[in-house]
Amino acid sequence: MKQPLLLIAAGGTGGHMFPAQALAEEMLRRGWRVKLSTDARGARYTGGFPHSTQIEQISSATFARGGLLAKAAVPFRIAGGVLGAIFKMMRDKPDVVVGFGGYPSIPAMAAATALRLPRMIHEQNGVLGRVNQVFAKRVLAVACGTWPTELPEGIEGYYVGNPVRRAVLERAEAGYIVPGDYPMELLVIGGSQGARVLSDVVPPAIAQLPIEMVRNIRVSHQAREEDMDRVAEYYAQAGIDADVQPFFDDVPRRMTEAQLVISRSGASSVADIGVIGRPSILIPFAAATGDHQTANARGLVDAGAAILIPEDALTPASLAEQIHAVLDNPNGALQMASAAHGHAKPAAALELAVMVETLAGRGTEE
Repeated sequence: MKQPLLLIAAGGTGGHMFPAQALAEEMLRRGWRVKLSTDARGARYTGGFPHSTQIEQISSATFARGGLLAKAAVPFRIAGGVLGAIFKMMRDKPDVVVGFGGYPSIPAMAAATALRLPRMIHEQNGVLGRVNQVFAKRVLAVACGTWPTELPEGIEGYYVGNPVRRAVLERAEAGYIVPGDYPMELLVIGGSQGARVLSDVVPPAIAQLPIEMVRNIRVSHQAREEDMDRVAEYYAQAGIDADVQPFFDDVPRRMTEAQLVISRSGASSVADIGVIGRPSILIPFAAATGDHQTANARGLVDAGAAILIPEDALTPASLAEQIHAVLDNPNGALQMASAAHGHAKPAAALELAVMVETLAGRGTEE
């Protein structure tokens, strides 16, 4: 019997690619073939995908980058990508196409729409991204990673949660060592591309903590490449033990070992924090479309698992106060860790896989 084929369309950032990877892992486990349609930028995040996933790079583009000539070429590049995707799907017809957002997903989703193939989207954030806004009324199902998610009128969403990678799932509800007068780990992450404001504020905030607390702290800080040297130098001059890198490929391990996570509230980061179960201080990206990072954080905050600091209220002093509040209260930190895991949906990949298999049973649209 021929193996069913799932085509995943995603790209742009780890926020789109990590849940796509989680679905790929689950569908391969169920005996499906899996292809990933992305562009060169999205391909940078495919290192963790199972080796049996077939990666197809396609042509796509966005109006958000480049000069006038680049913007003028966008429709032609997208059209070329759509045509290429149509020909590939005609040669090897997917049973289901799932879009995770990001402009690299446009060609595959447009091709699936033109060929009337079973298709759905998964929206990670509490507000639909621009690409998913376009396709929400053109698919058979909309799966939501954050709830509630703002959807167009007449569109029903299915809350499945945000799938997390197997490396995260394996550490679900890992034992938490409460903060105390011994070595403690802080993990600072700004999404897959880092966050400059965290590099500006976190090091001086930690330096403001009581010296007896600082000497116990070891920091894993994800910083943009252009910020790495100055961040590392600040930590060194302040006598703070820190590992500063542009990207951590072992975030699940570092998060498991952390007493506190300081992070942007991208959907994947929030999902990872919840599944592993760690106290967190969340700083939503102020310029996020529709303020969706604040919506992403709301669940953990309302559950008592996280502290939210709006970016316009973020200062070394305000952050230091909240870090101290967590690290100086072992019982409170333990309650936050427990609440984080209680809010999580570790079975999100399984629920999404069931939706995929249900769509496959419907066949091509009439």
